[in-house]
Amino acid sequence: MESREVYSVKVRAGKRTYIFDVRSTRNRDYYITITETKRDFTGEISQKQKIFLYKEDFLKFQRALDQVISHVRTDLLPDFDYDRPDRDEADKS
Repeated sequence: MESREVYSVKVRAGKRTYIFDVRSTRNRDYYITITETKRDFTGEISQKQKIFLYKEDFLKFQRALDQVISHVRTDLLPDFDYDRPDRDEADKS
């Protein structure tokens, strides 16, 4: 399946980077890839994992992700400050 990137969002989180790509097929069908890369102590990428998410699963995936995030935020760690921007950068200083 030949594909091309249509849209991309990158989230840097310490030694990890999450990349959300919208890709299209030759038939103008769309799917999402979610890639996680981890860097080792030298800064080189040491691990790379990818998930392919197809349009028929978007809603199920989104609902499940929302559900588990909500559970952690409200039931497991309700006092954690989730809105503190750039937590990883602040923790390094």
